[in-house]
This record gives sequence, structure tokens and C-alpha cells, in this order.
Amino acid sequence: MKSIKLTLLTLITMFAFSCKHEAQTNPKQDAIINAQPIEVRSTKHEARAYFASGCFWCVESIYESVYGVKEVISGYAGGHTKNPTYEASNTGKTGHAESVEVIYDPAKVTFSTLVDVYFGSQDPTQVNGQGPDHGSQYRSIIFYQNDEQKQIITQKKSELEKTLNKKVDAEVYPFLKFWKAEAYHQDYKKHHPNNGYIQNVSIPRLNAFKAKFPELLKENHK
Repeated sequence: MKSIKLTLLTLITMFAFSCKHEAQTNPKQDAIINAQPIEVRSTKHEARAYFASGCFWCVESIYESVYGVKEVISGYAGGHTKNPTYEASNTGKTGHAESVEVIYDPAKVTFSTLVDVYFGSQDPTQVNGQGPDHGSQYRSIIFYQNDEQKQIITQKKSELEKTLNKKVDAEVYPFLKFWKAEAYHQDYKKHHPNNGYIQNVSIPRLNAFKAKFPELLKENHK
């Protein structure tokens, strides 16, 4: 009996290790992580930044409340497949995470401040998700377009880890491409204010951010 149990335990361990090893050594995803970033063209009064921090409904409404932000678009980024959809990303096999494109005026708000918003509006220590949402499609990623942005991100991440005395789980990726999500995901909180998820997850998360950073809100810059 003991030998049978030992054999089963060995097989389970080998299977678990094999799955973990396969997930960590996906060559297509490794190529994304190690690629050279693409810099999106910007002007004196308009630039774009990209973040993944759990459900994009939540993240979209947080960044839309920030002074200097012109528009926020929900979508997908960070993966190795083309033309991802909501259904495909939910399988966790595309490498993509629910992300947002933040269109902002750099004369009013800096990239550095947008990174502060990012870390200050989530649980930076939660692994592979935010709040009730779990899975690689909800993981935290900050995308950089150049060395300056990468340095800002890594420095702030390091400082936060020292402050919390915990590992910050946000991944740092080169930006390659942003895929806009389906139309029904855009401005979801605005169009569906009574939705259960919006009421119980998105709005409390937004209100917590507003209480923490009142000086960054559009409503306080009128």
C-alpha cells in the first residue's frame, strides 16, 4: 500500500512540476517579455501609457478620474496571440492581460504620476489577479515604451517593496501592441452603474483611490 501511495505521489509531483515548467518556459511569451519596446508617437499635449491591473472596468474608471487624463480605453496587452477577444483571454492561454490605454496630457500629468496612480489603486502584492478576479488575464503589468519609463517603473516598484517589506507582484513588460476590447466593455461603469460587479467591486475600488489621492482628481481641479 505504501509503495502505491509513493508512486502516486511521485506521479502527481512530476505532473505539477511539468505544468509549472511549461508555463514558465513558453517561448512565445518569453519573446514578448524580452522584446524591444515600441514607443507610441506623442506630442506636447498628448501621450499614451499602458497598464494592466485586474478588471479593466475598474482600471478604466480610476484613470478617467485623474486630472490631465483625456480618455481611457479598455483592451488587451502583454500576450503572444493576435486579435485577442474577451473569451479567448479568459482562457489564460493567450498571454494577454486585461489592460487600459491611458491618453493623457503630459503638461498636466506625468508618466511618473500615472505609475503612482497604478500602484496606489490596487493591492500590489496580490499574485495573478486583483480583488475577486483571479487568473493570468487579471495579472498586474506595467508597460514601458523606453528606458526612461522602465527606470521610473523599476525604481518605484523597488521603493514600494522596501516600504511594504513584501514582494510587489507587478510585472514590467516592454510595450508592443494594444488591442482594443469589444465595444460593450468601453466606459462600462458609466453605461452600467447598477451592475452588481460595478456596485460591489469597481465603485469601492474607485472610491478608495479617490480618498487616497484627492489632489489628483479632475473634480478638484475645476
